[in-house]
This record gives sequence, structure tokens and C-alpha cells, in this order.
Amino acid sequence: MNHPTRRHFISAITAALGGSVFAADGKPKTLVLQSAWDTINIGDIGHTPGTLRVLEQHLPEVKVIVWAMKVDERILAMLKARFPKVEFLQGKIDGQGEKDLKLQDAIKNCDLYIRNSGMGQDLSYMKFCRQHARSYGLFGQSFFPTMVQGDGAEERIELLNAAAFIYTRETKTLSILQSAGVKAEFGPDGCFGIDVRDDERGLATMKKLGLEEKKFITVMIRTNTPKYPGVDDSRPEKLNPLHPTPKQIADDERRAAKFRELVTQWVKKTGHKVLIAPETIKEMGHNKRLIHDPLPPEIQKHVVNLDTFWNADEAASIFARAHTVVCHEPHSPIIALANGTPIIHTYSEFHSPKCWMFKDIGLREWLLEMDETPVEKILETLSGIDADYPAAQAKVKKAMAYVHECFSGSMKHVKGVLG
Repeated sequence: MNHPTRRHFISAITAALGGSVFAADGKPKTLVLQSAWDTINIGDIGHTPGTLRVLEQHLPEVKVIVWAMKVDERILAMLKARFPKVEFLQGKIDGQGEKDLKLQDAIKNCDLYIRNSGMGQDLSYMKFCRQHARSYGLFGQSFFPTMVQGDGAEERIELLNAAAFIYTRETKTLSILQSAGVKAEFGPDGCFGIDVRDDERGLATMKKLGLEEKKFITVMIRTNTPKYPGVDDSRPEKLNPLHPTPKQIADDERRAAKFRELVTQWVKKTGHKVLIAPETIKEMGHNKRLIHDPLPPEIQKHVVNLDTFWNADEAASIFARAHTVVCHEPHSPIIALANGTPIIHTYSEFHSPKCWMFKDIGLREWLLEMDETPVEKILETLSGIDADYPAAQAKVKKAMAYVHECFSGSMKHVKGVLG
């Protein structure tokens, strides 16, 4: 008598529930995830382990292959240690090298291709998937209006509408797409799923810097400076200008002055420390120059500027022990929330609509526009978190419960597409 294997048993059950993650021959279905956008930004690093954790939790039997755009030895080691079953490939979708062809074969033979959370108006993966009759979806995306406006918009809209699903990580992008007739839904950034931690490194860093658990805040501004030395930003928005204008330089200095005042008042009120914590490697020197160095000596001795760039898992370990993460960039706050820590996102919408991620998960009062908000309001918000810290932690817990509820819904959709 032939006994059914566990795989065939699960296949039968999931089919009965509306979709199977196994092919007819009992082999698991395959998903290719395009991710790992960069190695010099903990948000671009964090998307990958976050989304892989969500996939692992909701679709544990699916074979996952990551098309890693950029990784280094430390990042790859972190990912392989946490997700040993996942295969990581690199290459170009239009290349002819051995790595390129292996990647292309993986996409040609997958059951579903997902572009992970991020921005960008690249169409090549959509065209490649359609050419080879592969389903594709977009998970936790943000777009500027130019995605559906201007030259080439008709083709972009048509390709977007050919997707099996589109989840936007904030409702501003959702509105942009829907106003152009594109079918889409709200679904949080994959980075919210992150659970990798490097406590060994994190605790060693905290000891070295004299940081005590829940007795320090972290801060970071975003400057109008190039992403790479000497390299101009190719985007029309020039989000990282090689040659900042006098106004952009003045903007940086004005924003830094707010953060210096915030730091000063925090230290005076609490006597606790401040960590200037980099989300992107390019800001490490600018944050030291604009926030740390101009502080008066009596305040400066309570402020530390991280002098080596970290991986997302070390950042997560330290953010988990911070009192509050105050950041002009959005993904340090996401990693903090995923680890139970309150946040204040001092945003500039010019950088993209992704700032609205926090409003959409119920944290509108912790979302403060950098230029319009007086420093007194930022201080008031931080003091409010400090005054009833258990209530702030409960607010984080509620927001993250909603995030995971959204992930559960989106993964049911993904499972249906695979089925």
C-alpha cells in the first residue's frame, strides 16, 4: 500500500483551501524574489530578510530564489544563516555570462516573480516575464507620479496592469496608480518583517560607546549630498545631487540645527546619551559634521557618532535597545518598530511618498515634516513618548499587529496566484 508523503498531504490540504504551493508532480512551486538593492543602506539591506521572513511564515513549502542585486560577504552570511533553504543568485537579466544565464533560467522556470519593496521605474523584469509567460507581482512599492505620467506612461501602465498583484507600501502611491487606472492594493514594506539580530555585535558596540538599554535615542538627518563620491544622480528628481545648490546646503544646515537642539534638550532633560546612527553610509560624515561636532562640549560628551557602518542585523539589535529612533530616513524607524521601539520620522516628502507608510499603519502623530515642524513640536513628541513609555510601546505593538495582519492578507493573495 502506498502511503502519501507529507508533501502530497499538504498539497491536498492547501488545494482544498483554495490554492496549492505544490505542482502536480508534488514538487514545491518556485518563487523568484528580486531584492537586496544595495549594501550601503540598511533599508536596502533590510527589505530582503524582512520579506523572506514573511514568505517563510506564510508560504513555508515554497522554494524561494533571491535575485540579489547587491550583496557583500557579511550580508550574504547573515541571509544564509537565517534562511538556509533560500538560493541566492546574481546576474543580469540581459547578460550572457554564466551567472546571467543561470539567473535567466531561474526566472523562466519559476511559478511567480516578485519585485520586492523599493522604488524605481524599471520595466525590464516585467517585459522578460511576459516574454516567457511568467506571472509577476510587485510587493510594497512606492512610485512618483512619473510612473504613470509623461513619455512612455501608456506602456508602463499596461505592464503594471498585467501584474498578478501590486501592493503599494503607502496609500499615496496607491492613489497615484489607481488614478491612472492601475489595479493595486495597500501592503506594507517588506522590511517590517525583519527579525534578524546580531546581538553579539550590537551589545559589543553599545558597551564600547557607553550606551545603556532604553537610555539613549538615535538620530540621523538626510543631506542633499551625492550617494557616491563624484557620481551624479541620474534621476530627474536629483535626490542625491552631486552639486547641491546654496538653498539645498542651507536646508541641510537648518535641519541639522533642529536636530542639535533636540539632542541638547534631550541630554539636559534626561542626562542620557544620543547615538548618531547611520541608515546610509553616505550620511556618517555629514551627521558628524552637522550634528555632533558643532554641539557645545558639555552636550557633546553625551553624544556618540558611529564611526563604522553596520549591517541591518546589528542595527536591529541596537534599535531594539534604544529608547526612541528619530530619523529623517524611513527604514531605521521601520527596523525599530519591528523590534518594539517607538519612532519619530522627520520626513521630507520630496524624497518620495514612502514617508506615508507610518500614517497608514496608525502612527500619524509620530510622522513630522522636517521643514514645517518647529523643533518645539519634535521635542514635545519625544517628551510625550518618554512621559508614558509603556503606552508608546503599546502603540508600536498595535501598529505592528496591523502590519502582520496585512502581510497575512497579501500572502493569501500570493498563495492564490501560485495555486
